[in-house]
Amino acid sequence: MKLPSLTGNDGNRWALAAVGAAAAVAASAAAEARHMRRIARDPEKQFLDDPPRGRVRSIRSADGTRLHVEVFGPENAETVVLAHGWTETLRFWAYVIRDLTARGIRVVAYDLRGHGESDPAQGGAYAIERFGDDLEAVLAACLPEGARAVVGGHSLGAMSIAAWADKHDVQRHVKAAVLLNTGVGDLIADQLLIPLPGIAKAVNQTIATRGFLGNKTPLPRVSTPLSSGAIRYVAFGPSASPAQVAFYERMLVMCPPGVRADIGIAMSEMDLHHALPHLTVPTIVIAGAVDRLTPPAHARRIAEMLPELARLVVLQDVGHMTPLERPDVVTDALVELAALAPDRSLA
Repeated sequence: MKLPSLTGNDGNRWALAAVGAAAAVAASAAAEARHMRRIARDPEKQFLDDPPRGRVRSIRSADGTRLHVEVFGPENAETVVLAHGWTETLRFWAYVIRDLTARGIRVVAYDLRGHGESDPAQGGAYAIERFGDDLEAVLAACLPEGARAVVGGHSLGAMSIAAWADKHDVQRHVKAAVLLNTGVGDLIADQLLIPLPGIAKAVNQTIATRGFLGNKTPLPRVSTPLSSGAIRYVAFGPSASPAQVAFYERMLVMCPPGVRADIGIAMSEMDLHHALPHLTVPTIVIAGAVDRLTPPAHARRIAEMLPELARLVVLQDVGHMTPLERPDVVTDALVELAALAPDRSLA
């Protein structure tokens, strides 16, 4: 069959459409090139491309899940144990690890179950309580007999600390804690991802739970201006650098979609407010004033329920990623608490 020829107005429309499509592709390619140049020119990129590496240990949690652990800094020193957040890895603590070890602190950091180089959870067990058991396993394996550490947790890592305190002997292994950018319940009710009027709360909850926390869709492996902009909006404050956003973006896309979704659903259903009174050690709570995922209201609620609150800090112009955005504040808090009740085993 002979195809009709395109003449007159029809031909002009096809030609204009083709030109428009080509222009759109060229504009997209140019925007991508500018995006990659901004990342490449960022002074932070060199360090974040090669973050600190520690002495590797492999530890089994109570249910048999293997955890990847790394130890940094001098062995005979006060110890800080760091638990990262949802969709992150222990590399998330790069700045804090660098700065703590420079100040003579021994650091133990580990990949949460299902993240980084740790194994997927045995039996798909991603309930928040299991993350508390993981912290207990790390503390028991990595602390010398009689020693106590400062524990620091970001987001899910801080939730892990609360879950751990609910079931385990806090005073045995820990002398202080820092809780960063976290909540212990009602996460969907307070998040600010999609600000909507009160009448639309039910819609907001459904979108946040199934469309964000519980979404199993694989993420694009290549950073684009669109993906970077979305991550900056959701997770960072205005001062985060392009390389810092890209650093977290790489972790996010590497997190297995099923793990990401299963943990997201578990967090949406979590209520650990009752665990906070069991965290009976001096505790600093740090929040970002523009954190859309766990707004400062969560930090204030946590602070009110802690039996030994050292202080609550709300950082202006900081989003959900305080250890990347303001590592100096995090490091100072951990060092301050490490100086409390010096470890007798080091004398």
